[in-house]
Amino acid sequence: MITDEVYEHIVYKPYQHVYFASLPGMRERTISCSSLSKTYSITGWRLGYIIAPEEVAERAKKVHDFLTVGAAAPLQEAVVPGLYFEQSYYDDLLALYTHKRDLLLKGLDEIGIEHNVPQGAYYVLLDISRYGYPSDLEFCEDLARDVGVGAVPGSSFFHEPVNHLIRLHFAKKDETLQEALERLKRIDEKIKPRT
Repeated sequence: MITDEVYEHIVYKPYQHVYFASLPGMRERTISCSSLSKTYSITGWRLGYIIAPEEVAERAKKVHDFLTVGAAAPLQEAVVPGLYFEQSYYDDLLALYTHKRDLLLKGLDEIGIEHNVPQGAYYVLLDISRYGYPSDLEFCEDLARDVGVGAVPGSSFFHEPVNHLIRLHFAKKDETLQEALERLKRIDEKIKPRT
């Protein structure tokens, strides 16, 4: 089993992250992939790691050496103190993102834009079905140009042909989120449904 544990510390209540390797009989059969980027707000550094049985980890090191260039040593050194942070850091991180998620979702609800309720991470999916666009990419282009809000086409995250979702990122300053919500209040004036 190969798992993606990147958002292990950004899971909203009442949900909890469960490490797959912690399940009965899975420790020796799991490669847990994680990242320092999300938890420590250093997404551009691209620092990550795996936890795996020793023989798998040794082979992964060899593959890594041939497929990619290692992160700069000073970046690796710089993140080490974060690995020793107290639990309060992770509690504060979760409280911060819970606040930002709730701020954005409340605003979207007030505007009447359908969305999911994220259980973790810092993204929300908006349902754009009512606009009748055959392409979520085209919708995102119109949204950026006409409304002034950037979004990512949901189809980027699905194997299936999903074109009715777009993704917003809410790891932003409150003022930025408020401004995005103000702009989204005019979405129906700026973007007309297609038939």
